[in-house]
Amino acid sequence: MSLKTPKLTVVGAGPGDEDLITLKAIKAIESADVILYDALINESLLKYASGDAELIFVGKRKGCYAFQQEQINELIVSKAKEKGHVVRLKGGDPFIFGRGAEEIDYVRGFGLETFMVPGISSSVAVPAYQGIPLTKRGASESFWVITGTTKKHQISGDVALAAKSTATVVILMGMGKLDEIVKIFSEENKQETPIAIIQNGTRADEKVGIGTISTIQNIVAEKELSSPAIIIIGDVVKERAVLSSICAEVVKE
Repeated sequence: MSLKTPKLTVVGAGPGDEDLITLKAIKAIESADVILYDALINESLLKYASGDAELIFVGKRKGCYAFQQEQINELIVSKAKEKGHVVRLKGGDPFIFGRGAEEIDYVRGFGLETFMVPGISSSVAVPAYQGIPLTKRGASESFWVITGTTKKHQISGDVALAAKSTATVVILMGMGKLDEIVKIFSEENKQETPIAIIQNGTRADEKVGIGTISTIQNIVAEKELSSPAIIIIGDVVKERAVLSSICAEVVKE
């Protein structure tokens, strides 16, 4: 057992662009004895780790889990007791559909010190990188952030509630439920509502599909869009071209 105090720091790695990680997150990575990292993080961030740090991939790709959540919880405790400081490096912000709170709750039962470093959530950063404001006067006064797939692998009931509102709707982990999402919004007579789907947001391999509720399924097929992707629904999607051109002019100057 390590002589170091066993502790866990849950760290948000941001949405994908390496530069969108916080200084506090980098400091946590630098001080880690063990880093358990997910599939959605930018692995270039691991360069900040100490040469002595143990790096363990615990994410999933294409539905294949390296570890189940219960195994990750147990691994955090065992590694903390063995080596000291464990950093759990997670994409986006760990407290927004990232199970960060669940992991903290679990390890506290074993006496570990726990810390949290927030990350920039993909739910706001990915639309912003495409010039889509989630709120804008005259277009949207609020926004929903919803998980597309619940623990029971069903579509969230909140999607139907959000479809009745005038708010911008951001759906994470929703590509597998796209047909159901389209059906729900169509039943609210929102076939012409703008929608954007952004795959690998803020990364070099980012892909974007823009359409309406009635056309988006064809666009997804045409552009071969898949997970990981974020779905943005609402009139603010129409602002994308305007903001992108303004940003381009600023860069040129």
